Amino acid sequence: MLGSFPPSTKRWAMQFFYPNMQNDMWRIFGSVFHSNPLYFINEEQKCFKQQLLTEFLSQKGVALFDTATSVRRLRGTASDKDLEVVEETNVIALLQQLPNCVAIAATGQKATQILCQQFGAQLPSLGQYCEIFVEELRRSLRFYRMPSSSRAYPMKLEEKSATYRRMFVDLGMIE
Repeated sequence: MLGSFPPSTKRWAMQFFYPNMQNDMWRIFGSVFHSNPLYFINEEQKCFKQQLLTEFLSQKGVALFDTATSVRRLRGTASDKDLEVVEETNVIALLQQLPNCVAIAATGQKATQILCQQFGAQLPSLGQYCEIFVEELRRSLRFYRMPSSSRAYPMKLEEKSATYRRMFVDLGMIE
C-alpha cells in the first residue's frame, strides 16, 4: 500500500505509517478485519497500538510505503493539495524487494497520480484495479485505486471500509 507522504511530526501519534489520529486508515483496518474501528486505537492514551499493527500487517503480508521520498509542504497542513513532491519513490526498486507482491494499492489521489505516471497506467475507477505489467519484474500486478483515509476526503468511514474490504476480499486476504 502506497500513500503520498506523512504530515509534519507534530501531528504524529506514533512513528509509523498513517501516524495522524485524524487519519482513518487504522480505523478502516479495524473495521475490515475485526469489525471494530477502534481495534488498533488506544483511546485512553489517544494513540495507535503500533506493535499490534506491525504484527498484524506482517502476518497479513501488507507492506506500506510512501510514493514520495522528499516533499515540500506549501502550507502547514497535512493535505495532499498543499504537498509538492520533490522526489518520487522508486516503486520498482521497492517491488524488486517484494517478489511475492501481487497488488499495489494507492491510498489517495496524489499517490494514484504518481503511480499512474511511473507505470504508464490508466486511472482505475475508485475502489477498482487495473492490471499493469512491470517489465523490470517480468510480471503483472493489480493496481488498485483506493479512497484516501484522510477525514478531509468526502466519504464516510463505513463507505471507505466497505471499499477496502472489497479489495481485501478480492485479494483473498479475508472471506
